[in-house]
Amino acid sequence: MQSLGAQNTLAQGNESAAKSRRKPRKLWILRALIFVLPVVVLVAAIGGTVAMSAFAPEPEETEDPIKALPVLTTRAQTGSVTLTVKAQGEVQPRTEINIVTEVSGRITYMSPSFIEGGRFSRGDLLIQIDPAEYKLRVIQARANVSQADTVLAREKSEAELARMDWADLGTGGTPTPLTLREPQMAEAAARLEAAKAQLAEAELQLSRTNIRAPFHGRVTTRLVDAGEFVGANNRLGDIYATDIMDVRLPLSQSDLRQAGLYLGYEAGGDTTVPVTLSANVAGQYTEWEGIIARTDSRYDSQSRVLHAYAEVRQPFGVDASQKAPLAPGLYVEADIAGPTLDNVVTIPRAALRGDDQVYVANDDGTLTIKTVEVLSSERTQVVIGSGLRAGDATITSPIRGVADGMKIEVVEPTAAGAGE
Repeated sequence: MQSLGAQNTLAQGNESAAKSRRKPRKLWILRALIFVLPVVVLVAAIGGTVAMSAFAPEPEETEDPIKALPVLTTRAQTGSVTLTVKAQGEVQPRTEINIVTEVSGRITYMSPSFIEGGRFSRGDLLIQIDPAEYKLRVIQARANVSQADTVLAREKSEAELARMDWADLGTGGTPTPLTLREPQMAEAAARLEAAKAQLAEAELQLSRTNIRAPFHGRVTTRLVDAGEFVGANNRLGDIYATDIMDVRLPLSQSDLRQAGLYLGYEAGGDTTVPVTLSANVAGQYTEWEGIIARTDSRYDSQSRVLHAYAEVRQPFGVDASQKAPLAPGLYVEADIAGPTLDNVVTIPRAALRGDDQVYVANDDGTLTIKTVEVLSSERTQVVIGSGLRAGDATITSPIRGVADGMKIEVVEPTAAGAGE
């Protein structure tokens, strides 16, 4: 019995050992399948793709025709053109002064026109300073003149008597100046002249109590009121003349060339350069005609431009009742008329690309980029000096990605586009 039990135990041990050896083998096989199977699937997929590509039919190659870009063109024209230079500036009166007292005193009268915005004429009384004290000085000076005149007359009489006495004595010889009272007469004459000078000074001071307008103009500011005491050299207000207005216009080198102006230019004779000033005044477009009167004697050190002065006469004249006057402080645009050029090429402003390029449509349906010399560029028209011929079809429609020689197709504008 013991022998049989031992055998059973030995058999169970051998079976358990066999099972233990089979478990690691199954784990290795499972792990190998996990790593190898994806690789096999990936290789199979790649192989299938390569095989399909190798046996697939080749696609047919087709060439898309290059489409011509539709454009609008305008023919370049030739003719006579008057160059115009545009500039901007502020209107300033040519004459503007401060009203300053020359005598002291209390203001007894002030003209109703002497107020901000007031208008006056040459010779109008603007302000009067109390003249009572200065009238007394004039009366006293006149009395001194009369007294000195009397003394001189007496000296002349005594000098005549002295000459007669010398003649009656009959002593002969030449009388001395003192005998003839010549020094006394000269002294009396000098005192008379001094008295007359004092009278003239007193009358001058009296006249200065009345401050009159030196020209036709308007009042900018008033700094005093009636009844106020003012001293000599006190500023009473500011006025300006309305006969001439100036506009200072900055001009570049190209502007000077187009307008025919230069450093130190002065209007006169046949060299007059017309200018038209314009501005929107109270919602109404208004123009004033003038001339370029002169240019500065030096260039501006910061902007490197030369300033020209436009002159407008009588800006507050008879036309002021029909249109707004050209008043100081108004900002205006100036159109300066330059020389007239004959047989020059002109194109629409839309045909100019950048500063100096024009796109031209050729007869063979291609585009050519030309570099031109621009003499003048305005809002609607460009004047070409060189680089373009009359009759060239310039392209006016916008183009992107332009290249020299690209295919284009000239189209006619529609009725709506032509109307615009």
